[in-house]
Amino acid sequence: MDALLADVLTGLGVVDGGAVELTGDPRPHVLRSPLDVSGCAVASVAACLTAAAELAHVRTGRRPEVALDTGHVAAAVLGEALLRDPNGQAIAGFAPLSRLWPAADGWVRTHANYPWHRAALLDAFGLPDRGDAETPLAEAIAALPALEVERRAYDAGGLAVAARTASEWCRSDGGGAVADVPLVTFDEPGARVPLGAAPGALPASGLRVLDLTRVIAGPVGTRMLAALGADVLRVDPPHRPELPLHAVDGVIGKASTALEATEDSGQRLLHALADQADVLVTGYRPGALRALGLEPEQVAERHPGTVVVTLSAWGTSGPWATRRGFDSLVQVASGIGWATSADGDRPGALPCQLLDHATGYLVAAGALAALAERARTGRIRHVRLSLARTARWLLDQGLHDDVADGRRWDPDGYRIPLGGGWTGIAPPGRLDGAPLRWPHLPPRYARAIPAWP
Repeated sequence: MDALLADVLTGLGVVDGGAVELTGDPRPHVLRSPLDVSGCAVASVAACLTAAAELAHVRTGRRPEVALDTGHVAAAVLGEALLRDPNGQAIAGFAPLSRLWPAADGWVRTHANYPWHRAALLDAFGLPDRGDAETPLAEAIAALPALEVERRAYDAGGLAVAARTASEWCRSDGGGAVADVPLVTFDEPGARVPLGAAPGALPASGLRVLDLTRVIAGPVGTRMLAALGADVLRVDPPHRPELPLHAVDGVIGKASTALEATEDSGQRLLHALADQADVLVTGYRPGALRALGLEPEQVAERHPGTVVVTLSAWGTSGPWATRRGFDSLVQVASGIGWATSADGDRPGALPCQLLDHATGYLVAAGALAALAERARTGRIRHVRLSLARTARWLLDQGLHDDVADGRRWDPDGYRIPLGGGWTGIAPPGRLDGAPLRWPHLPPRYARAIPAWP
């Protein structure tokens, strides 16, 4: 893990971030995999905490000591699966049509959790959106080559990917587009705007983060920034309500509001929020926010003091850049599915949605590194990450025998009340011996006013 962390910190520009005190099983059994899930999970969280310590050092002259329990990291990257409602029940993470399907010559993975994605997927194969859709969809997919299923789904606005090996993905247009880009990419639009907020008790105290993300990766990153002291405001479109799981998990630690930004008044308000934000984090496809004036180059011109962090599924160049995507799809398309297959006949999966979680902590790390640079020099840096590039990072570590040392792992040791009867996992990490905590509890989806505190 030391080499993994060192490489990430070098990419972040955090070259003298101090040591991270690690405790616990270096490879928790719950994250066991042929790929280095544990190492990448721990490295991404450790990089985030180290970047936070660097920001604190730049702002205050003092670097807090960082400690991290690897068992806590394991609980954190399983966080949405460990969320419990007031009855102690888990919330379903996948809809019936979000799964692997056998095609005529291989396998495909679909994603249809949101109703509009389900409707588009069924429409791609001429099927009505009815409750009994599984059997006719299975028959339609089984009759077609996997790549044809993929093409039809995306042409209709749905989501499906053919299962590829890692080498097949690397040779594809999608894999080639992310092969040579950094894990965390920094762009410099040229502006210099000093960081004006006064420092406080935590590294990001007094800083404002505008969160335009959904579904695990972005929300993980922004809530970690909240745990590190930032005021985070998540904004959602009211006509696309969040799923029950993510309406809780996705707003932990932050204020949450709904805003119709396609209307002139809503767009003006959104830009007023962006103008006062230190960081804007977006999780939409490249180009999707252009009509709202919130693509990175537009923000650089209109809000030059705002750091923009863009998160995408497939990267920002090449023919896959504008495709929708989620962790489970990227796993299957990138070769992770076949790398984790138990029998070589059916693609496997990682023990957690690592691409989401690792990328989420790297979102926070990139934002913190950019803020440290702004505090140090006034230079604004924009940050780019993608799930596909994180998949490449994981695959680059190779296959190995993942053997835990047998220590007992109990996620309830990291569980805290979230309010309203809900329980979930506390933020991982300690600074100067003090555990991080979630602000804004209990989570309340779309209940806040669209304004900074």
